[in-house]
Amino acid sequence: MLSKRNIELIFDAASIQRWNDHIRPGKGFTELDKQSHKMMFAYVLARTEEEDRKANIDWRLLIEGGIFEFLHRIVLTDIKPPIFHLLMEKKGDMLNDWVLAELQGYGFDLVENGFFEKFSMYLKDPGYARMEKRILKASHYLATNWEFDIIYNLNKPLYGLEETRRQISNEIEEHYDLAGVQKLILGKKTRSFLSLVGQLRFQQRWAQSPRVPETSVLGHMLVVAILSYFCTLQLRGCNKRIINNFFAALFHDLPEVLTRDIVSPVKRSVEGLEELIKEIESTQLEERIFPLLPSAWRKEIKYLVENEFNSRIMEKGATRIVTSDEINRMYNKDEYSPVDGEIIRGCDHLSACIEASLSISHGITSRYLEEGLKSLHDRYAGKNIAGIDFSELFGYFKL
Repeated sequence: MLSKRNIELIFDAASIQRWNDHIRPGKGFTELDKQSHKMMFAYVLARTEEEDRKANIDWRLLIEGGIFEFLHRIVLTDIKPPIFHLLMEKKGDMLNDWVLAELQGYGFDLVENGFFEKFSMYLKDPGYARMEKRILKASHYLATNWEFDIIYNLNKPLYGLEETRRQISNEIEEHYDLAGVQKLILGKKTRSFLSLVGQLRFQQRWAQSPRVPETSVLGHMLVVAILSYFCTLQLRGCNKRIINNFFAALFHDLPEVLTRDIVSPVKRSVEGLEELIKEIESTQLEERIFPLLPSAWRKEIKYLVENEFNSRIMEKGATRIVTSDEINRMYNKDEYSPVDGEIIRGCDHLSACIEASLSISHGITSRYLEEGLKSLHDRYAGKNIAGIDFSELFGYFKL
């Protein structure tokens, strides 16, 4: 099980500001936002490579590589990219060893199922996950370029800005062999999808309350995805279960780019309102988001996004609602394409609990945060979902 220190390290990314020597918008430019957007780009690039080039993508390696790079970047925080890349070029092996030693101190070496061993291999073996690393690297620069396009006009007087543009463009050009990169550069519809997703960087969580650190909807989605990954790892989930849970969690708030974050008390305030909101969200997905995606992907995305908090399997080509306990007992096999909506919901609430708890511990509080935190702790007191002791996880963040 994840420790409190593991989880707090993941949230450190919400406090790491990007482009902090440039004029930039006040929200949406944290490392957490960037890493979440990067994994959205990675999904699009990997699916395009599968569809157009019939490439063999190891989706689990792609997910794990994204998590490894995320943790690596948190430990080596606040180093300007040109210096970071120069240091990695000259002293990469030593820096990687130091990062691994730091993460051992956080207890990541105790995570089950060979997580830390894979992390070490990912950093040290150039042949390990070669294609997945390439997709993640391209995704990194595409997400960086998305940010740069926003701040470019604000920073035209700054020395070195054109050199930064040239460096980013050169790195993207190095990945033109990837079909997805070509389509994004040409402005195909998936570019509009990723730009729309990027707007979730600017949608603030707990919008009715001041909070430190602030988190966006997009950043929250990655936290839920990473927590869901570790929970599924603990359950010794099959490959498809691990992959589905990560991406279902990463996409779980996708409709909010069209509806904004409607807080739970509002949803529950009028009988039938929550069901109506779900219906509206489903319609918005069909009419405004799915048309931006290739038709061959829509069935998969729909399966991951709809019924997001219900555990489910695919049986004879149809979605069937089950429990996560049933998945443990009978359906923990790739052939059933299981998704643990119950676990994703638990991780969604755990993320909200941490957001409230961290802010209160920093001395920034409100009745919304205090009431929300109490409600979540009451809800998960003694709660176990499919073998995951959520009461213990929530207990880490009880003030």
